[in-house]
Amino acid sequence: MLRKANIAVLVSGGGTNLEALLNAQESGLIPHGQIVLVCASNETAYALTRAANHGVPGVAVPRRGKTQEEFEAALSEQLAEYSIDVIVLAGFLSILSEAFVRQWPERIINVHPSLIPSFCGKGMYGLKVHEAALEKGVKVTGATVHLVNEIPDGGRILLQKAVDILPEDTAETLQRRVMEQAEWILLPQATELLCKQITES
Repeated sequence: MLRKANIAVLVSGGGTNLEALLNAQESGLIPHGQIVLVCASNETAYALTRAANHGVPGVAVPRRGKTQEEFEAALSEQLAEYSIDVIVLAGFLSILSEAFVRQWPERIINVHPSLIPSFCGKGMYGLKVHEAALEKGVKVTGATVHLVNEIPDGGRILLQKAVDILPEDTAETLQRRVMEQAEWILLPQATELLCKQITES
């Protein structure tokens, strides 16, 4: 029987990337992995509802009111309880410390809504990335899925996909197209790639 890697998806908001992962799993596109836990950094994240709708356990590990050490200890407790092998950051807005990341070498993946190294770094997330791309006047943007290491924005790039910028684009329309044409495709592919490497090594 095929061994599957246990996946935790970390979220902070609506969970559209989580939904793409759950749909991909149900379609058989992540045969070497299984999403067994969704962790949200706040109790009101709609992503927890999405997890429940798909029958996946969801827990809130609030960042607010905790030190970095307390937050990461609570997070680590949940990850240990579900015997997690792979962590997928899917719109997770809380910063993880170098010490935490070091405990998960080559086991954490993140999606960024641009073609790294463009439009990344401190303060570059969500709509801000697309606003920066439009302000710069570039014709092509996209998304990147990369492994996370202790160097900010470091880590091996797993997959990238380009998306055209249209003359009439706003940050909102560009964000939607990057999600549909890149993020929602790449994230399940990269997750399967990493899970396959782990289970076959």
